[in-house]
Amino acid sequence: MAELHVELVAADRKVWSGEARLVVARTLSGDIGVMAGHQPMLGVLEPGVINIRTAGESGEDTVIAAVHGGFISFAENKLSILAELAELSDEIDIERAERGLERAKAEQDAEAGRRAEVRLHAVAGAH
Repeated sequence: MAELHVELVAADRKVWSGEARLVVARTLSGDIGVMAGHQPMLGVLEPGVINIRTAGESGEDTVIAAVHGGFISFAENKLSILAELAELSDEIDIERAERGLERAKAEQDAEAGRRAEVRLHAVAGAH
């Protein structure tokens, strides 16, 4: 199966870069799956989980990241994910995310609650 080059970049750092078979992300228009040969596109990211399926030595691996806002662009077999904030699932502190969710609920902060939920979904998707 053909692969595409993926760059996942946050405002402050390069989060992940490599070759992938499939990337699934949530945009304002809904979920989108991008494979090699996809039509050129540009979309606005919803806060959510990005699934990057790579071809590992022992079969297919999945890189999972939580993203909060940004853009996704595909052209010439290169996928760029430019996020305001992005974290790989293995970088997320579950206890901190759970405390953040509880604090957001207590303060009725919907945006902070959504960020904490996305982090927890990314971790859950990785296990």
